[in-house]
Amino acid sequence: MAGNWKMYKTPAETTEFFEKFRPLVEKAEHCEIVVAPPYTNIAAAVAATQGTRIGIAGQDMYWAKEGAFTGEVSGPMLKASGCSHVLVGHSERRQYFEETNETVLRRTLAALEAGLIPIVCVGEHLQDRESGETEAVLALQFRGGIALLSPPQFERIVIAYEPVWAIGTGKTATPEIAADAHRVLRGQVRGHYGQAAGEAIRILYGGSVKPDNVRSLMAQTEIDGVLVGGASLDANSFASIVNF
Repeated sequence: MAGNWKMYKTPAETTEFFEKFRPLVEKAEHCEIVVAPPYTNIAAAVAATQGTRIGIAGQDMYWAKEGAFTGEVSGPMLKASGCSHVLVGHSERRQYFEETNETVLRRTLAALEAGLIPIVCVGEHLQDRESGETEAVLALQFRGGIALLSPPQFERIVIAYEPVWAIGTGKTATPEIAADAHRVLRGQVRGHYGQAAGEAIRILYGGSVKPDNVRSLMAQTEIDGVLVGGASLDANSFASIVNF
């Protein structure tokens, strides 16, 4: 159960969030919990979750270990800051910052090399879905951004399916639509890495997940977890999702 805070909260607000959130999820042993705050809040988040089962993730990272790349943050920097995970290829990165399948792959490889668990995001736009291209788009994103990993590398990633038309719009893919997309992705995994890998891979659903729809989403056997945006900013809201 992962939360992506995007560009929200200060370090003080981060500390306050976890003071409320920690006791609400301390008995949640049925899942892994990961929160991705902005870079400026990572130190506060790591300090506030010390000794808990809550992991902290970067929202993005660059593929070089260091260098003259103003404004970028590397995998080793995230790891040294206490992060266990990192989001890669989020639709907003693809949409606003020209992320491509190739750069998603480079970031994923760099994250693995740094000892981070990449949560690799894929998903189609509204026009893709309306024109019946969802399956083709997901297959292309998988082949170009994931399928070039070696089997041992692939075993260490998590996939997140995020239909772009459902992110921040209030629109949610029905549980059946989400499960169909997850089935497509799992089929790609089986085709590239074998049956066992297809069973083992965790695929999260992201796109306007809220306390009132998480139960129906998680009832789908194809959905292994969720990547939550706006609803993860409130401690009570995100805790109720975690404890669905």
